[in-house]
Amino acid sequence: MHTELAWLKAIAPDLMGVVTKRYQVLQFINWMAPVGRRTLAEQMKISERALRTETDFLRSQGLLESSKSGMVLTAKGLETFHGLDHLMNQLLGIKDDEKRLAAQLQIDHCLVVSGDADQSGRVLDELGKTLNSTLQLLLPPGRLTVAVMGGTTMAHLARQLTFQLSAGRELTFVPARGGLGEAVTIQANSIAAAMAEATDSNYRALYVPENLSSESYESLIKEPSVKEVLGLIDKAQVVIHSVGDALVMARRRGMSSDTISMLKAKHAVAEAFGVFYDASGKVVYKIPQIGLQLADLDHIPYVFAVAAGKSKSKAIAAYMQHAPSRTWLLTDVGATNSILTGATR
Repeated sequence: MHTELAWLKAIAPDLMGVVTKRYQVLQFINWMAPVGRRTLAEQMKISERALRTETDFLRSQGLLESSKSGMVLTAKGLETFHGLDHLMNQLLGIKDDEKRLAAQLQIDHCLVVSGDADQSGRVLDELGKTLNSTLQLLLPPGRLTVAVMGGTTMAHLARQLTFQLSAGRELTFVPARGGLGEAVTIQANSIAAAMAEATDSNYRALYVPENLSSESYESLIKEPSVKEVLGLIDKAQVVIHSVGDALVMARRRGMSSDTISMLKAKHAVAEAFGVFYDASGKVVYKIPQIGLQLADLDHIPYVFAVAAGKSKSKAIAAYMQHAPSRTWLLTDVGATNSILTGATR
Protein backbone atom coordinates (compact mmCIF):
# COMPACT_ATOMS: atom_id res chain seq x y z
CA MET A 1 0.00 0.00 0.00
CA HIS A 2 2.80 2.45 0.86
CA THR A 3 4.50 1.87 -2.51
CA GLU A 4 1.30 2.34 -4.49
CA LEU A 5 0.50 5.56 -2.63
CA ALA A 6 4.02 6.86 -3.30
CA TRP A 7 3.54 6.20 -7.02
CA LEU A 8 0.17 7.97 -7.02
CA LYS A 9 1.60 10.96 -5.18
CA ALA A 10 4.50 11.13 -7.64
CA ILE A 11 2.34 11.08 -10.77
CA ALA A 12 -0.70 12.98 -9.50
CA PRO A 13 0.03 15.03 -6.38
CA ASP A 14 -2.90 17.28 -7.24
CA LEU A 15 -5.21 14.25 -7.20
CA MET A 16 -4.09 13.39 -3.68
CA GLY A 17 -4.89 16.93 -2.61
CA VAL A 18 -8.38 16.78 -4.11
CA VAL A 19 -9.14 13.39 -2.51
CA THR A 20 -7.91 14.57 0.87
CA LYS A 21 -9.94 17.78 0.74
CA ARG A 22 -13.17 16.02 -0.25
CA TYR A 23 -12.66 13.33 2.38
CA GLN A 24 -12.26 16.04 5.02
CA VAL A 25 -15.46 17.74 3.85
CA LEU A 26 -17.30 14.43 4.26
CA GLN A 27 -15.67 13.98 7.67
CA PHE A 28 -16.73 17.39 8.99
CA ILE A 29 -20.27 17.01 7.67
CA ASN A 30 -20.48 13.60 9.33
CA TRP A 31 -19.36 15.20 12.60
CA MET A 32 -21.58 18.27 12.45
CA ALA A 33 -24.70 17.31 10.44
CA PRO A 34 -26.97 19.01 9.79
CA VAL A 35 -24.62 21.91 9.12
CA GLY A 36 -24.78 25.06 7.00
CA ARG A 37 -22.05 26.03 4.58
CA ARG A 38 -20.93 29.10 6.52
CA THR A 39 -20.52 27.19 9.77
CA LEU A 40 -18.75 24.36 7.99
CA ALA A 41 -16.36 26.77 6.25
CA GLU A 42 -15.51 28.37 9.60
CA GLN A 43 -14.79 25.00 11.19
CA MET A 44 -12.65 23.85 8.26
CA LYS A 45 -10.82 27.18 8.04
CA ILE A 46 -11.52 27.60 4.31
CA SER A 47 -13.51 30.13 2.30
CA GLU A 48 -17.20 29.58 1.56
CA ARG A 49 -16.42 29.85 -2.14
CA ALA A 50 -13.85 27.03 -2.02
CA LEU A 51 -16.19 24.91 0.10
CA ARG A 52 -19.10 25.47 -2.32
CA THR A 53 -17.05 23.96 -5.15
CA GLU A 54 -16.46 20.77 -3.17
CA THR A 55 -19.96 20.42 -1.74
CA ASP A 56 -21.54 20.97 -5.17
CA PHE A 57 -19.41 18.14 -6.56
CA LEU A 58 -20.19 15.81 -3.64
CA ARG A 59 -23.88 16.58 -3.99
CA SER A 60 -23.75 15.77 -7.72
CA GLN A 61 -22.27 12.39 -6.83
CA GLY A 62 -25.13 11.66 -4.45
CA LEU A 63 -22.89 11.76 -1.37
CA LEU A 64 -24.64 14.58 0.46
CA GLU A 65 -27.95 16.36 0.44
CA SER A 66 -29.16 19.72 1.72
CA SER A 67 -32.27 20.96 3.47
CA LYS A 68 -33.26 24.05 5.43
CA SER A 69 -31.51 22.51 8.44
CA GLY A 70 -28.21 22.10 6.59
CA MET A 71 -26.13 19.46 4.84
CA VAL A 72 -26.09 15.77 5.77
CA LEU A 73 -24.44 12.71 4.27
CA THR A 74 -26.62 10.33 2.29
CA ALA A 75 -26.42 6.57 2.84
CA LYS A 76 -24.00 6.43 -0.11
CA GLY A 77 -22.00 9.27 1.44
CA LEU A 78 -21.69 7.46 4.75
CA GLU A 79 -20.65 4.26 3.01
CA THR A 80 -18.05 6.14 0.98
CA PHE A 81 -16.72 8.02 4.00
CA HIS A 82 -16.29 4.91 6.16
CA GLY A 83 -14.93 2.93 3.22
CA LEU A 84 -12.17 5.49 2.75
CA ASP A 85 -11.00 5.42 6.37
CA HIS A 86 -8.14 2.95 5.90
CA LEU A 87 -6.93 4.52 2.65
CA MET A 88 -7.02 8.03 4.10
CA ASN A 89 -5.13 6.98 7.21
CA GLN A 90 -2.38 5.75 4.90
CA LEU A 91 -2.60 8.77 2.63
CA LEU A 92 -2.46 11.22 5.53
CA GLY A 93 0.36 9.23 7.12
CA ILE A 94 -1.58 8.64 10.32
CA LYS A 95 -0.55 5.01 10.81
CA ASP A 96 3.10 5.88 10.24
CA ASP A 97 2.78 8.80 12.63
CA GLU A 98 1.27 6.52 15.28
CA LYS A 99 4.39 4.35 15.16
CA ARG A 100 6.73 7.36 15.15
CA LEU A 101 4.89 8.97 18.06
CA ALA A 102 4.96 5.78 20.14
CA ALA A 103 8.69 5.42 19.50
CA GLN A 104 9.40 9.05 20.39
CA LEU A 105 7.34 8.89 23.59
CA GLN A 106 8.73 5.43 24.41
CA ILE A 107 5.35 3.81 24.91
CA ASP A 108 3.91 0.75 23.19
CA HIS A 109 0.82 2.14 21.52
CA CYS A 110 -0.52 5.40 20.08
CA LEU A 111 -3.86 5.83 18.35
CA VAL A 112 -4.32 9.05 16.38
CA VAL A 113 -7.54 10.48 14.96
CA SER A 114 -7.85 13.20 12.33
CA GLY A 115 -8.26 16.84 13.24
CA ASP A 116 -7.31 19.12 16.12
CA ALA A 117 -9.45 19.18 19.26
CA ASP A 118 -8.55 22.85 19.75
CA GLN A 119 -10.54 23.61 16.60
CA SER A 120 -13.43 21.16 16.93
CA GLY A 121 -14.93 19.35 19.91
CA ARG A 122 -16.00 16.62 17.49
CA VAL A 123 -12.44 15.34 17.56
CA LEU A 124 -12.94 14.36 21.21
CA ASP A 125 -16.07 12.45 20.19
CA GLU A 126 -13.98 10.55 17.63
CA LEU A 127 -11.46 9.77 20.35
CA GLY A 128 -14.32 8.45 22.49
CA LYS A 129 -15.42 6.12 19.71
CA THR A 130 -11.83 4.97 19.25
CA LEU A 131 -11.52 4.32 22.98
CA ASN A 132 -14.76 2.33 22.96
CA SER A 133 -13.68 0.09 20.07
CA THR A 134 -10.20 -0.37 21.58
CA LEU A 135 -11.62 -1.39 24.96
CA GLN A 136 -13.95 -3.86 23.25
CA LEU A 137 -10.99 -5.41 21.47
CA LEU A 138 -8.51 -5.50 24.35
CA LEU A 139 -10.36 -6.10 27.61
CA PRO A 140 -10.76 -9.73 28.66
CA PRO A 141 -14.13 -11.19 29.67
CA GLY A 142 -15.18 -11.42 33.31
CA ARG A 143 -15.26 -8.96 36.19
CA LEU A 144 -13.25 -5.79 35.71
CA THR A 145 -12.92 -2.60 37.73
CA VAL A 146 -12.32 0.53 35.66
CA ALA A 147 -10.89 3.58 37.45
CA VAL A 148 -11.56 6.87 35.67
CA MET A 149 -10.44 10.46 36.15
CA GLY A 150 -12.56 13.58 35.72
CA GLY A 151 -12.34 16.50 33.31
CA THR A 152 -13.89 17.84 30.12
CA THR A 153 -12.06 15.35 27.89
CA MET A 154 -13.31 12.46 30.01
CA ALA A 155 -16.88 13.80 29.81
CA HIS A 156 -16.70 13.64 26.00
CA LEU A 157 -15.36 10.08 26.14
CA ALA A 158 -18.16 8.93 28.45
CA ARG A 159 -20.80 9.92 25.91
CA GLN A 160 -19.25 7.68 23.25
CA LEU A 161 -19.08 4.42 25.21
CA THR A 162 -21.72 1.81 24.33
CA PHE A 163 -23.48 -1.08 26.04
CA GLN A 164 -21.64 -3.54 23.76
CA LEU A 165 -18.60 -2.94 25.96
CA SER A 166 -20.23 -4.88 28.79
CA ALA A 167 -21.04 -7.92 26.63
CA GLY A 168 -19.33 -10.84 28.37
CA ARG A 169 -17.96 -8.50 31.02
CA GLU A 170 -19.14 -7.33 34.43
CA LEU A 171 -17.74 -3.82 34.63
CA THR A 172 -17.63 -1.59 37.68
CA PHE A 173 -16.60 2.02 37.13
CA VAL A 174 -15.03 3.90 40.03
CA PRO A 175 -13.65 7.44 40.34
CA ALA A 176 -9.86 7.35 40.47
CA ARG A 177 -9.77 10.27 42.91
CA GLY A 178 -11.87 12.56 45.08
CA GLY A 179 -13.67 15.67 43.87
CA LEU A 180 -11.97 18.81 42.60
CA GLY A 181 -14.62 21.28 43.64
CA GLU A 182 -15.30 21.84 39.95
CA ALA A 183 -18.50 21.57 37.90
CA VAL A 184 -20.35 18.43 38.96
CA THR A 185 -20.64 17.13 35.39
CA ILE A 186 -16.87 16.77 34.98
CA GLN A 187 -15.97 15.39 38.40
CA ALA A 188 -14.60 11.84 38.48
CA ASN A 189 -17.72 10.60 40.29
CA SER A 190 -19.95 11.92 37.50
CA ILE A 191 -17.72 10.48 34.77
CA ALA A 192 -17.78 7.05 36.43
CA ALA A 193 -21.58 7.20 36.66
CA ALA A 194 -21.94 8.34 33.03
CA MET A 195 -19.67 5.56 31.75
CA ALA A 196 -21.55 2.99 33.80
CA GLU A 197 -24.89 4.18 32.44
CA ALA A 198 -23.63 4.20 28.84
CA THR A 199 -22.31 0.64 29.12
CA ASP A 200 -25.11 -0.77 31.33
CA SER A 201 -22.59 -1.42 34.10
CA ASN A 202 -22.08 -0.77 37.82
CA TYR A 203 -20.37 2.16 39.50
CA ARG A 204 -19.33 3.26 42.95
CA ALA A 205 -18.88 6.84 44.12
CA LEU A 206 -16.13 8.31 46.28
CA TYR A 207 -17.61 11.22 48.21
CA VAL A 208 -14.49 12.86 49.60
CA PRO A 209 -12.53 15.99 48.67
CA GLU A 210 -9.35 15.34 46.74
CA ASN A 211 -7.06 17.49 48.88
CA LEU A 212 -7.09 16.91 52.62
CA SER A 213 -4.94 17.51 55.66
CA SER A 214 -3.11 14.43 56.98
CA GLU A 215 -5.45 14.32 59.99
CA SER A 216 -8.59 14.39 57.86
CA TYR A 217 -7.09 11.83 55.49
CA GLU A 218 -6.36 9.32 58.24
CA SER A 219 -9.89 9.74 59.60
CA LEU A 220 -11.70 9.44 56.29
CA ILE A 221 -9.94 6.34 54.97
CA LYS A 222 -11.23 4.44 58.02
CA GLU A 223 -14.85 5.10 57.02
CA PRO A 224 -16.30 1.78 55.73
CA SER A 225 -17.81 3.23 52.53
CA VAL A 226 -14.64 5.14 51.66
CA LYS A 227 -12.44 2.18 52.54
CA GLU A 228 -14.46 -0.10 50.26
CA VAL A 229 -14.18 2.17 47.22
CA LEU A 230 -10.48 2.79 47.82
CA GLY A 231 -10.07 -0.99 47.86
CA LEU A 232 -11.77 -1.21 44.46
CA ILE A 233 -9.54 1.54 43.08
CA ASP A 234 -6.46 -0.22 44.40
CA LYS A 235 -7.47 -3.43 42.60
CA ALA A 236 -8.55 -1.81 39.33
CA GLN A 237 -7.49 -3.62 36.17
CA VAL A 238 -8.17 -0.65 33.88
CA VAL A 239 -7.40 3.06 34.19
CA ILE A 240 -8.66 5.77 31.84
CA HIS A 241 -7.26 9.25 32.40
CA SER A 242 -6.49 12.51 30.67
CA VAL A 243 -3.42 14.74 30.79
CA GLY A 244 -4.03 18.35 31.76
CA ASP A 245 -2.43 21.71 31.11
CA ALA A 246 -0.67 22.60 34.37
CA LEU A 247 -1.99 26.13 34.86
CA VAL A 248 -5.52 25.26 33.73
CA MET A 249 -5.61 22.41 36.23
CA ALA A 250 -4.15 24.57 39.00
CA ARG A 251 -6.95 27.09 38.55
CA ARG A 252 -9.58 24.35 38.39
CA ARG A 253 -8.26 22.98 41.68
CA GLY A 254 -8.61 26.40 43.28
CA MET A 255 -4.93 26.67 44.13
CA SER A 256 -3.67 29.83 45.73
CA SER A 257 -2.21 32.65 43.65
CA ASP A 258 1.17 32.00 45.30
CA THR A 259 1.13 28.35 44.18
CA ILE A 260 0.11 29.30 40.65
CA SER A 261 2.92 31.88 40.54
CA MET A 262 5.34 29.17 41.68
CA LEU A 263 4.14 26.84 38.92
CA LYS A 264 4.64 29.62 36.37
CA ALA A 265 8.13 30.32 37.71
CA LYS A 266 9.01 26.64 37.40
CA HIS A 267 7.52 26.50 33.88
CA ALA A 268 5.02 23.75 34.70
CA VAL A 269 3.24 22.52 31.57
CA ALA A 270 1.50 19.26 32.55
CA GLU A 271 -0.56 17.67 35.32
CA ALA A 272 -1.67 14.11 35.88
CA PHE A 273 -2.56 12.29 39.11
CA GLY A 274 -1.90 15.42 41.16
CA VAL A 275 1.69 15.74 39.90
CA PHE A 276 2.90 18.78 37.94
CA TYR A 277 5.73 18.59 35.38
CA ASP A 278 7.83 21.02 33.39
CA ALA A 279 8.52 20.51 29.68
CA SER A 280 11.55 18.29 30.40
CA GLY A 281 9.38 15.95 32.49
CA LYS A 282 10.80 17.12 35.81
CA VAL A 283 8.35 16.98 38.73
CA VAL A 284 7.90 20.51 40.06
CA TYR A 285 4.99 20.04 42.48
CA LYS A 286 2.83 17.30 44.01
CA ILE A 287 -0.57 17.44 45.65
CA PRO A 288 -1.46 14.86 48.34
CA GLN A 289 -4.67 13.22 47.22
CA ILE A 290 -7.05 10.41 48.05
CA GLY A 291 -7.30 7.85 45.31
CA LEU A 292 -5.08 6.61 42.51
CA GLN A 293 -1.42 7.64 42.53
CA LEU A 294 0.96 7.64 39.58
CA ALA A 295 2.98 4.80 41.14
CA ASP A 296 -0.18 2.66 41.24
CA LEU A 297 -0.17 2.39 37.45
CA ASP A 298 2.78 0.00 37.66
CA HIS A 299 0.50 -2.89 38.66
CA ILE A 300 -2.51 -2.03 36.45
CA PRO A 301 -2.61 -4.05 33.20
CA TYR A 302 -4.58 -1.65 30.99
CA VAL A 303 -3.75 2.05 31.06
CA PHE A 304 -5.34 4.52 28.61
CA ALA A 305 -4.31 8.17 28.44
CA VAL A 306 -6.42 10.53 26.34
CA ALA A 307 -5.32 14.05 25.47
CA ALA A 308 -5.75 15.97 22.24
CA GLY A 309 -5.24 19.31 20.54
CA LYS A 310 -2.05 21.14 19.65
CA SER A 311 -2.32 23.05 22.93
CA LYS A 312 -1.92 19.77 24.85
CA SER A 313 1.24 18.66 23.02
CA LYS A 314 3.68 19.98 25.65
CA ALA A 315 1.66 18.39 28.43
CA ILE A 316 1.56 15.04 26.62
CA ALA A 317 5.29 15.02 25.90
CA ALA A 318 6.13 15.95 29.50
CA TYR A 319 3.85 13.44 31.22
CA MET A 320 4.72 10.52 28.92
CA GLN A 321 8.24 10.53 30.30
CA HIS A 322 6.70 9.04 33.47
CA ALA A 323 3.89 6.94 31.97
CA PRO A 324 4.15 3.13 32.00
CA SER A 325 5.48 1.89 28.66
CA ARG A 326 2.31 -0.20 28.14
CA THR A 327 0.19 2.97 28.11
CA TRP A 328 -2.18 3.42 25.18
CA LEU A 329 -2.16 7.10 24.19
CA LEU A 330 -5.21 8.32 22.28
CA THR A 331 -4.63 11.70 20.65
CA ASP A 332 -5.19 13.67 17.45
CA VAL A 333 -3.23 14.93 14.46
CA GLY A 334 -2.94 18.42 15.97
CA ALA A 335 -1.01 17.19 19.03
CA THR A 336 0.86 14.51 17.07
CA ASN A 337 2.28 16.91 14.49
CA SER A 338 3.37 19.34 17.19
CA ILE A 339 5.21 16.61 19.13
CA LEU A 340 6.83 15.00 16.08
CA THR A 341 8.08 18.31 14.70
CA GLY A 342 9.63 19.25 18.02
CA ALA A 343 7.33 22.21 18.60
CA THR A 344 6.93 21.16 22.25
CA ARG A 345 10.55 21.88 23.11
